[in-house]
Amino acid sequence: MEYLGHTQTASYTTGPRTAQSACFLPAVGAQKTFDTMPGPSPLRRSLTSLPWRPSTYYQTAKVSPTTALMQSQSGPLSARANLAELEGIKVPPVFSAARNALYTRYTPNDWMSANLSNYSVSDRVRGNAERIRYDTLRLCREGEDRTKRAQEESGKRLGERVTDINFWKTELQHETDNMVSEISSLQEAKRIAEKALGETENPLHVAQECLYNREKRQGIDLVHDLVEKDLLREVDVIKQCQDKIRAVIDKANVQLNLNRAAQHELEKDTADKFSAQHLDEKCHGLRNTSGGIAFHNGIEQLDRTLSVPETWAKFSNENIQRSQAERAASKNLRAELDKVLNDCANDMWKQFNCVNTALSERVQECTDARNKLQTHLDKVLQEVFDMEKNIEFLKKSIKDKEAPYQVAQTRLETRIHRPNVELCRDPAQHRLVSEVQEIRETVEQLQAKLREAENALQHLLKTKSALEHDLSVKNNSLFIDREKCLGIRKTFPMAPRGSY
Repeated sequence: MEYLGHTQTASYTTGPRTAQSACFLPAVGAQKTFDTMPGPSPLRRSLTSLPWRPSTYYQTAKVSPTTALMQSQSGPLSARANLAELEGIKVPPVFSAARNALYTRYTPNDWMSANLSNYSVSDRVRGNAERIRYDTLRLCREGEDRTKRAQEESGKRLGERVTDINFWKTELQHETDNMVSEISSLQEAKRIAEKALGETENPLHVAQECLYNREKRQGIDLVHDLVEKDLLREVDVIKQCQDKIRAVIDKANVQLNLNRAAQHELEKDTADKFSAQHLDEKCHGLRNTSGGIAFHNGIEQLDRTLSVPETWAKFSNENIQRSQAERAASKNLRAELDKVLNDCANDMWKQFNCVNTALSERVQECTDARNKLQTHLDKVLQEVFDMEKNIEFLKKSIKDKEAPYQVAQTRLETRIHRPNVELCRDPAQHRLVSEVQEIRETVEQLQAKLREAENALQHLLKTKSALEHDLSVKNNSLFIDREKCLGIRKTFPMAPRGSY
């Protein structure tokens, strides 16, 4: 059993309980005992200073959780220890530890003070009750009037609040509609810019294709002419235009994000206004006879408001102003986007025409050069034909000189067989010798002229080959510039702005 007014001793076990520990006391020297209780907390107040707070008398007692004796026989041990102290018997250490774990809550003086306090409070309360009974009727009537006036004033304030919410909600909805329209317009402008950016690949491909084709020119026609310079300039212009369009598209993406953020804030504010209007209208329609009313204790002390009327109106006004600013920036961006597209289209079209003009002039130059080459080739061919005839004539002339040459030499050889003094150097002999020399000189001259004619024929043939090669080069260049380049540049390879 436990003594009335004492704290119960705590019992803890750290292992399984045995039957012996439940029935018999262990040896005194076999367990850890506490001879003294732990000292009081330095911040603890006097036990007699707060007699009306029983909790101040409690202090945690340190009890060994491993002591099996205090788990099963805490009640009898504490009683036995009290009896031993009264009789003056020396209590073993185990009983002293159990006794020190208990505290008395109150003293007799505390008990008497509490009774006297109750008596005085009772007299005072009865006096107050008599006074209150006389004031009850007056207070009830005043409270009824004050309650009605407060309810009417609250209803009026709620009505004004609903009107204000409805005004700002209308403004927010109107601005939201404008922002949605602006976002749609900016998206359409962005789509046109993206389509125009994709369309620029066609003229870029055409210009690069022309450059690649002109790399197939041969020989001397592989020249860095005005056409090639204009084609390179056209590639640079198209790439610059692509960079400009990409930059303005990136700006459009950023502006769309800002527009959507402003739209989100407007829609969120509108949704909050709608919820607040619904709740305030519900509150404005509540009456004393309405259903669903109930007590909510302490609700008037709960203040979860986040704004005052000034900051509330300022918040919606700032959202609208932010949306208007983003719409103005979006309109400016759309105008910039249109200007960039127009400028890029004009620049590319202008450079496209410059390249076409240069190509046409180059084709005309190549055509004239080819025609002149053809004329010279025809003349060279005719000269080759004539030179071949001349060579045949020279060869025939040389051939014709063989018989007279043989006759003259035969005559001389026959005359050397004249006997003795008849072997005379007469005029006939002189003439035969001179004849042989003349024929030899004539043949040598004819052979020299034949060699010269053959050399001239070789030069003519070499010139003919060079002219034919150059003519083929010019024909190849004309085919590239006129057929391949001008053929794919008949129309500007971009759709007009109106078809976007």
